[in-house]
Amino acid sequence: MRILGINIPDEKKLEYSLTYIFGVGLSRSREIIKAAGLDPSLRTKELKQDDLSKIQKVLEGAYRVEGELRQDIKQNINRLKNISAYRGSRHAHHLPTRGQRTRRNTRTVRGNVRNTVGSGRRKVELK
Repeated sequence: MRILGINIPDEKKLEYSLTYIFGVGLSRSREIIKAAGLDPSLRTKELKQDDLSKIQKVLEGAYRVEGELRQDIKQNINRLKNISAYRGSRHAHHLPTRGQRTRRNTRTVRGNVRNTVGSGRRKVELK
């Protein structure tokens, strides 16, 4: 099944399979199912084409998801960089933006860069 160009797993329940769409979490997927008038215990493979179109209309009408949401996030970050905000400079240097310490943690934000004492190894010369 495809909704908004995203492959959704067939074997999972509908409320969990909608979370594969960027910008849709569990609570929002439940809202979407309720707005479309569908049963949340249905499996994705049991949906008909008109059910998929109902879900797609709800998603396109009320929520920003996928490319549109990614674009908004990128614009917000670029705005922070352009106005030289502190958070913008943190984004630019690939550091955590919400006040976390950087001495020990933040491996994921910094790209798992480990600068430890033994990292600058000397080359052994052969005689």
